[in-house]
Parts: sequence; C-alpha cells; structure tokens
Amino acid sequence: MAEAAAGVVLPPATQQQLRHAEAAAARGDTAGAIALYRQVLASHPRYADGWYNLALQQRRAGDYRAALDSYATALAHQVREPEEVHLNRAVIFSDALRDPAAALSELQAALTLNPNYTPALSNLATLQEDRGERSGARLTYERLLELHPQDAQLLARYAQLFSTGPEAQHLVLRLRGALAAANRPPADRASLGFALARLLDAQGDYRAAFAAATAANEASRASVTPPARYDRRAQEALTDALINMSPRGAAARGPAAGEPRPIFICGMFRSGSTLAEQILAGHSEITAGGELDLLPHLVATRLSPFPAAFAGASEARLAEVAALYYEGLRLLAPPGSFVTDKRPDNFLLIGLIKALFPGARIVHTTRSPLDVCLSIHFLHLDPRMGYALDIGDTGHYYLQYRRLMAHWRALYGADILDFNYDALVSEPRSETARLLEFLGLQWQDTCLDFSRRAGSVRTASVWQVREGLYRSSSGRARHYEPELAALAAALARQP
Repeated sequence: MAEAAAGVVLPPATQQQLRHAEAAAARGDTAGAIALYRQVLASHPRYADGWYNLALQQRRAGDYRAALDSYATALAHQVREPEEVHLNRAVIFSDALRDPAAALSELQAALTLNPNYTPALSNLATLQEDRGERSGARLTYERLLELHPQDAQLLARYAQLFSTGPEAQHLVLRLRGALAAANRPPADRASLGFALARLLDAQGDYRAAFAAATAANEASRASVTPPARYDRRAQEALTDALINMSPRGAAARGPAAGEPRPIFICGMFRSGSTLAEQILAGHSEITAGGELDLLPHLVATRLSPFPAAFAGASEARLAEVAALYYEGLRLLAPPGSFVTDKRPDNFLLIGLIKALFPGARIVHTTRSPLDVCLSIHFLHLDPRMGYALDIGDTGHYYLQYRRLMAHWRALYGADILDFNYDALVSEPRSETARLLEFLGLQWQDTCLDFSRRAGSVRTASVWQVREGLYRSSSGRARHYEPELAALAAALARQP
C-alpha cells in the first residue's frame, strides 16, 4: 500500500527501504543508514523527510557540510516544521563549524517562521551570551521566561547576566523562592543553587555563597542515577598508569603544508585557559578552536581502553588518529594557520599528544591551587565529573594532576610552558610576550585587546574574559579561609 509523505507517494518497496534505513540508524550503523537513505532519494528526490533524515545521519558521521546541503534540500522541498531544520543548521554552524554569524542567520529564519519557537529562542540566548551581547541575551531570556515562567533552568541562565545592583538583589530573592518550591528536581536545584552562589559571592556574602555552592554540588550529585561519586583510588591508579606509560617516538607526521597547526592549552578547569586562548586569538596567525572534543573522542573510539591500548597501538593506528585529528582541525581554521585546542583535561593526554604531534607546543595554564579548587566548587560542571562535587575530592584530584604534570615536565619540559593567571593579571604585556615567544610568534598589540574583540567565547568564563584583565579573582580564596582550611592543609602536605 502506498503512503503519502510530505507530498510524495512512496511505493511499498521504498517504504521497506526506509524501514531498513531506520533500523540501521537505530543500531548505530550510520554509514549503512546514509547509503540506504541515498537509495531512497535517488528514486524519490522530492521526498523532504528523506533529506531531513539523511542530514541527521550525516551530522552524526561528522560530515557537516553534506548535512547542511541535505537540510537545505529538505527546506527546498517544503519539509514539515521547517523551523526545526533551521535550528539544526544553526547548531551545526555554531557547534561544529564555529560560524556564529551563519548560526544567527539560521536562528532568525526559524523565529521568523515561529516567533515563539522555544528551542530557537534558547539557542539564540546562548549564542548572544557567547558573543558577549549581554543586552540582547537579557531580552531573549526575558521573552523565554514570559513563555515559561516556572522554568528553573531558564531562570538560572538569566541570573548569570547579573552580578550586583538592585536587579541582582532581586534575583537572589527570586532564586531562593524557586529553590524553596516543593518537589524541585535535583537538576533544577543544582542550576538554581549555582546561580545563587555566584550572585552571593559577587555581593560579598561569602558564608552564604559557599553554603549555596555546597548544596548545589550535592543536588548535582543527586541529578544522575546512580548518584555521582569520585573514586580516589581509581584516579590514583589512572595517574600511575599514565606515569608508567612508556614514551613512544614520533609515530605520525607533522602537519602537511597548508594544514592548520595545533596549539594545545590545558590544565585544571578555572585556571585561565579561556583567557590564554583569547589572548592568542588576537594574533593574526591563530584561530581559536575552543574546547575541542576531537582528541578525547579519538581516544575513546580508536585507542580504548586508554592508556593500555596506547602501548600496543601500531604505528599505522597512531598515524590514523593524527590524520583524523588534522581532518577535524581543517573544519575550524584557514590553511596554514595555528588553531588552539583549549580542552583543559587534555593534560591527561600529553604523552599521547607528543607521540602524535612531536612538534606540538603545550600551554599549561596555572593559578593559585586554592583559587582553582574554590572556582571549581562554584562551577556547574557535568555531574559525571565527580571530583568537582566535593571540595575535598577536588583537592585530591588537584594533587593527582600536579603529580602527573611534574612527570610530563620531566619528559617534555622544553615544549611545555607554565602560563600563570596571577602573573598575567599582574604583568600582562611581559607574560603575553613570553607566551608568544614560546610559540615562535611575533608580538602583536591586538593580543591584549581581547575584551573588546568580537567573536564567540563558549565556556563558563564568557563574561569574565570580556571584562578584561582584573585582579579581583587572584587570591579569591582569602574570603573563604574557614571553609578552605582543611583543603589548604591537604594541599600543603604534598608538594
């Protein structure tokens, strides 16, 4: 029996092909699903839903340009709910291709079709935040809250736009009222609590701020099933395994002529990595890549379990991983430029980085240990990062990180630069000059103009980095001496 779909009548044989394609997609056979959808579209090129589903599979395969083309074809054939297609194109432009202007255009197209389309409004607010457009983000969040006044996640995100003043004080009351609501899910309590803690800290109510952050971390722990826990012994074992990992000679070629060249920026979260990247992004030869998932994804799919699989990996496998990494960079940066890979926890992979990219330079961002741990305590990280949910566990993780970095320095010290946040805010010009010299680049004044520079910043530091260099975050832990006394003693016991 024939079926009408988006104005196209599909014969039974084609419907069977579609079911095979859907089954392939459901079992994760992305390549098979793409091939089957192409077969359907070869005989029914006006089948809009087919183009939409093909685009979805191409996006999963990382073929983003092809996905954009397929989405565009779906739109040309009057696909149902075209605002959703524009939204999907916006996400590709924003997240995969780092083209915020194109993403904005797609979101505007979606909202022209449906002005109250919440997913597009939510993505627009995020994009406006990334671009530093505080007033625009505020208006968008206020529109969202008109549509969804009880949405705790929207209220928490809206509160991130304020720090002090009457509006911030009103938001403290509003957040506390939302937290007092009965039957509030843990994920909502976590988001509201972190937003409240940040406002209380900005207003100088430090005791209440720390208590709010502690409660938010407990809610974050309870927001996943089973509740997130940090395994100290497992982290120590991982650190031992990384330290005992035998160094390998260069297994892969360097970048070919015209390929982007990576600069790795890593360290603890909240140690100044976003600031380092924004300084470098001001240089004419550097493109900011942001927190790339490229290397962790390749490790998970090509070198698992890591680090055990690294020792037995063939030269060909390592060369393949390096080639795939370069392929990912080509989507982000113009030919021949440098591109930053600012994934903080890549510090775990420095041994692999030096095997894959022997000439790679690594910018290791550092900051006062107490300030780092305190900032993590106030940060709403993924609850699966269990070490962030308890200040004592954060300290333990920090000690393992410090132990591992000492090992990497002993092996690759000439290619690792410790770039200290506190030194930078004290002497920005000389520290930036030292950074550029390490990378073999000439001084450019534009490196220090990052706070006024257009462009996207896609991390929790989006607003801080746009305020320029300021010293108030250095030594922030002094406001929390009673709460951090045990942590300070633990950090002092191990060098």
